[in-house]
Amino acid sequence: QVQLVESGGGLVQAGGSLRLSCACAASGGRTFSSYYMAWFRQAPGKEREFVAAISWTGDVPLYADSVKGRFTISRDNAKNTVYLQMNSLKPDDTAVYYCATGRTIATLTAEPAKYDYWGQGTQVTVSS
Repeated sequence: QVQLVESGGGLVQAGGSLRLSCACAASGGRTFSSYYMAWFRQAPGKEREFVAAISWTGDVPLYADSVKGRFTISRDNAKNTVYLQMNSLKPDDTAVYYCATGRTIATLTAEPAKYDYWGQGTQVTVSS
């Protein structure tokens, strides 16, 4: 069982930055460091969209083309937390941001169906 709690969302002007955090509580014999982690987002009226994913060690993350070069995913296994640093924000980045993980994920994937556990989401609003 995994519980995920996001924080750090808010209102920011275009061009600004935010850092999202996702605290993970894992049980059942597995630790946070054994899970691949990801961020997704969902804007009103749109489907949930992949943003970024990171492996156990944080090597070579995967990014959506729309955020590549602006967003950075990272993790601190000692703090059981995954982060999403968002720079050069645009109004199109406005969405609810979710962190997610899956029991059987062992490769970087952008497919939402692969992820079993989701946080409650944190709202990011970018004004123009």
